Amino acid sequence: MANPWDGAIGTDEYNKNLDRIKRIAESQGFILNPDDQRLKKVVGLMTMNFNEFGKYFCPCKQSHPLDPDKDVLCPCSGLKDEVTKDGHCFCKLFYSKPC
Repeated sequence: MANPWDGAIGTDEYNKNLDRIKRIAESQGFILNPDDQRLKKVVGLMTMNFNEFGKYFCPCKQSHPLDPDKDVLCPCSGLKDEVTKDGHCFCKLFYSKPC
């Protein structure tokens, strides 16, 4: 059974979003989740949000259905605090670098 985000993977918009996420991780001193399936899921769902709403809404913190007036964008304002506290963000997209 195909996942809803499978259609987004590999598209130009998905690749742009993945590059954007990589730049964010690098600029913040984080790494991306090494679990390729989790990475594809989160980036794919976020890309789907972008395709529909024109912004990179966090797929893990969004309401259902997405509410563009209240849902948060990725990276969220709590990113650094979440990674500092838990070693990763809520979506398990960004991780602290191993020591």
